[in-house]
Amino acid sequence: MTTITKDNGNRQLSFDQLRLSRFIDEVTHDYPHLSIDEYKQEVTESIKHKENYSSEQITNLLALHASERIDRNEPDWTYVAAAIYLKKLYKEASKNRAYDTDEKYGSFYGLLKVLGSIGVYDQALLRDYSKEEILELEKCIDPEKDKLFSYVGILTLAHKYLAMDKSKNVFELPQERFMIIAMKLMINEPKSTRLSLIKEAYWALSNLYMTAATPTLSNAGKNTGQLSSCFIDTVNDSLRGIFDSNTDVANLSKNGGGVGIYFGKLRSRGSDIKGYTGVAGGIMGWMKQLNNTAVSVDQLGQRQGAFAVYLDVWHKDIFEFLDAKLNTGDERLRTHDIFTGACIPDLFMEKAENREDWYLFDPHEIRTVMGWSLEDFYDEKPGKGTFRDKYQACIDHPHLSKERVPAIEIMKRIMKSQLQTGTPYMFYRDTVNRNNPNKHEGIIYSSNLCTEIMQNMSATTIKEERLTEEGTIITEKIPGDMVVCNLSSISLAKAVNDNVLERLVPIQVRMLDNVIDLNTIEVLQARQTNKKYRAIGLGTFGWHHLLALKGIRWESEEAVSYADQLYEKIAYLTLKASCNLAQEKGAYPLFKGSEWENGTYLKRKYSTVDKEGHIYWDEEEWKNLSESIQHYGLRNGYLMAVAPNATTSLIAGSTASIDPIFRQEHVEEKKGFRSPVTAPDISAKTIWYYKSAFNLDQLWSIKQNAARQKHIDQSISFNLYIPRSIKAKDFLEMHLEAWKSGLKTTYYTRTTSSVIEDCESCSS
Repeated sequence: MTTITKDNGNRQLSFDQLRLSRFIDEVTHDYPHLSIDEYKQEVTESIKHKENYSSEQITNLLALHASERIDRNEPDWTYVAAAIYLKKLYKEASKNRAYDTDEKYGSFYGLLKVLGSIGVYDQALLRDYSKEEILELEKCIDPEKDKLFSYVGILTLAHKYLAMDKSKNVFELPQERFMIIAMKLMINEPKSTRLSLIKEAYWALSNLYMTAATPTLSNAGKNTGQLSSCFIDTVNDSLRGIFDSNTDVANLSKNGGGVGIYFGKLRSRGSDIKGYTGVAGGIMGWMKQLNNTAVSVDQLGQRQGAFAVYLDVWHKDIFEFLDAKLNTGDERLRTHDIFTGACIPDLFMEKAENREDWYLFDPHEIRTVMGWSLEDFYDEKPGKGTFRDKYQACIDHPHLSKERVPAIEIMKRIMKSQLQTGTPYMFYRDTVNRNNPNKHEGIIYSSNLCTEIMQNMSATTIKEERLTEEGTIITEKIPGDMVVCNLSSISLAKAVNDNVLERLVPIQVRMLDNVIDLNTIEVLQARQTNKKYRAIGLGTFGWHHLLALKGIRWESEEAVSYADQLYEKIAYLTLKASCNLAQEKGAYPLFKGSEWENGTYLKRKYSTVDKEGHIYWDEEEWKNLSESIQHYGLRNGYLMAVAPNATTSLIAGSTASIDPIFRQEHVEEKKGFRSPVTAPDISAKTIWYYKSAFNLDQLWSIKQNAARQKHIDQSISFNLYIPRSIKAKDFLEMHLEAWKSGLKTTYYTRTTSSVIEDCESCSS
């Protein structure tokens, strides 16, 4: 006879098979189509084979056997396994918070007091909200919403995001996490409307219509951590600039931020230092230093720092840079823990396609000889512009050293590295800057860790450093634009099918905008840039999920057309919401002179101008919105960006970003758990639309992405999925098509044999 122990071994009971059967009937009640009798028998036999089981072990056994049954034929076992795991969470929370387990959720006010008193929650929650307000919000917490979680979703949320005490005991439950986020993000709203806004934000989160980015999802309402996802720094070409940047990115990394870093201003190997020629070591030494920082500043022991370094394709160190992650060659020139990105002008792609020569330069020498920086220019129009004029001037100057190489040789090295390591990312700088709505205030040199953020950048420099009479040192800096990414994402399959976009986007934009004022970023120039542009990145996930539910094949003009229509709608709603916020709270400080303010940006996208200069808008709605924006302003200088969101899409039970699925079923392994996963809502009806990534023609993916990119002012984390055996000419054609189609970036090149870790910093 098997004995069951409870209450930490203080009680012993004989195994009650009937009670177990009733429990299984309860958790499978909504899924009678599953093979429940087989499951009961399987679990019962496992229990009877051992003399002793704790109640916790039985719960784990039930969840394990349920999760092992998750497959294409019976995918709903994921909800059964989730229900069992939730029972475990409810039990642990009730024990730690001293309430009846049958209630599922205990006192929300009590939770705030307990975790506030031990320093887990921000004390401002209890200080700024009255007990009456908290009790009213407690009534809105809906345990039934927990039924929306898949097994991998609730495991991911519980292991990574729920607030625990300092001993890692369960206190906070899923719906409380959503309510805490809503309370934190709305804490500074007027008291007359605050509670209604919190309820609206909770509605959006609890229904899984959207997810907040990982830092916000994890840290909002807690006493530590910042709320933004990632950052972009521009490194000044000086010893102080390089080391100051290293310190800044280390401080950002320790709080969980991923960082993109532009190295294009740094002098190349063999350049001069203070007039001594041939002594500069080039960028690889600084890459090695940054690599050590990434490994050493390991984000509280959870994972190492995540950095992506970008370099212009005309930089003399480009070949060493492209080889930096390879597993062969000189290890002294390898930086395996840093991702790489190539900054590519139109002219280079033209030269590569036409098999023409390309010239490499030292940016320091250009500044010294020419009096300007080549990286500060771009082509204002396709096929002509300032960059190619300046580039030709560098070629023609007799006193400027240069290296001539076939452009296709650089392209070959790019593709070789991508096939072996997944990088470099591709950053098409002319396309990016032509479409920059804030070009009146700067230039965009590169992107972030996940290639979806496009915002003005500049280096921070030292103005003066002096010793005072009191013996203190005062350092004055001229702050550059250090980019900050504030992200969240719409769950397309759920929000579109439930027809809630018009209600969802306004509250989502408000939540993102409030992150800007609530954030505590240690690096002050990042904090200042955040306030100047008030940039947000509203994105999406679940594209493949949505197509499957609608019965649209990935490789079809219908999918391309649908991407065009849907993202135009989301863009319209996002801009409208930001314009409404500007009426309420004021426009972002640099609005005046922007292409939002003069109407150029939207005219370029949604109108036609005839030879006489008359403007014909595609739709009256866009004309009216453009006029409203010109009159009232926008609250946010940058608005849309589609991040990878692999982790948070798991929580929401959907597919990642705009990516196709890897396969129809797989095993998700994270730190602390392992779970089978199927494509969401897979069934006899949808299975035909879930074609896996490596079986899809990537040219259709590029067409889709070009259609959505038209409507997104920033960019998209867009992966290429290719067989490792791909022919070089086909791979090159893919890159050329991406560039010609107007894509701003491509993210990882994923091959059939590559394993690439997803960026959690940008996951939203």
